[in-house]
Amino acid sequence: MRFIKIFSLAVLINLSLVAAAQTPVIQVLESGKKISIRGLSVVNDQVIWASGSKGSVARSTDGGKNFTWTTVPGYEKNDFRDIEAFDDNTALIMAITEPAAILKTTDGGLTWRKVFEDTTKGAFWDAMNFSYDKSNKLAGALVGDPIKGQIFYALTFDAGETWERPHAEAQKNIPAVAEGEAFFASSGTNVILFDKEDFHPTLYAVSGGKVSALWDMFTWTKYPLPIMQGAQSTGANSLAINSDYSRGVVVGGDFTKDTIGSNNCVLLEFSNKINMSTPQTPPHGYRSCVIYLDKNDLLTCGTSGVDISKDGGKNWELISRESYHVCQKAKKGKAVFLAGSNGRIAKLVW
Repeated sequence: MRFIKIFSLAVLINLSLVAAAQTPVIQVLESGKKISIRGLSVVNDQVIWASGSKGSVARSTDGGKNFTWTTVPGYEKNDFRDIEAFDDNTALIMAITEPAAILKTTDGGLTWRKVFEDTTKGAFWDAMNFSYDKSNKLAGALVGDPIKGQIFYALTFDAGETWERPHAEAQKNIPAVAEGEAFFASSGTNVILFDKEDFHPTLYAVSGGKVSALWDMFTWTKYPLPIMQGAQSTGANSLAINSDYSRGVVVGGDFTKDTIGSNNCVLLEFSNKINMSTPQTPPHGYRSCVIYLDKNDLLTCGTSGVDISKDGGKNWELISRESYHVCQKAKKGKAVFLAGSNGRIAKLVW
């Protein structure tokens, strides 16, 4: 009997250790600065770039053990809501407004030069996304809030060195957005560009506000989203698509009522048409960013917490109530990082 009790206790301890090992933990690496971080780009397991308010950029080349912070001269009052890094020396940052601009560094952030700018009154940029095209060139897309009812967008085909706006004839084909419909610059993740073998070039973006939709910006097809909408603070904030472009997830909600844990997530299935469904157990509040960790596992974060899904987004488990604006996985590697207010940068141990 004594042997059975000891054996049973050992089994329970082992099971507890296994369960603990499988529970993701968020490890804070950096905090305490009065900076709101919404831009995050993870090149590999060692190289992390982040950007945010007060013209701030952070960079680590040792997996987050140490960060170097810089303030971009001349942009001390700008908010860099998105960043795209290509290696430990090369990155682009996006100043959202007054003026809206993209800056590029090739020396690890020591110097920055302007590669694109829009001084149009009311210009407000939201997100960038980059992908290698079929000719292995690094292409990118930028989306901004509508100007005079039309979505603003620009494309680059040389890693952000030069940018192209649609010519006058092409602009005539851009449909008007609905009244009160726009985009959110909450995490730099509401637009996705891809041009892979066996796929036609595709640029997707998700809108929010009084109307929330998935936009195919190459065909200008608009797909209404079954997500919270109707107010300026509601709608979709982030879009993620898996590695084989067969499924996707959209998250959002109401950032002014960020604990509402319903009507805040849409699951997408891409086939001959786009099929939409909603989770059985949705994320536990407003969420501003969502990413795929692998084929079935996803992570989403927002001001009211962080959730993980292990079944493709059908069910979400709350793993933290800490506030984060953005999360990203290494483009080449497995490391996952999160960032948010007060200069907080963290790592997901999973």
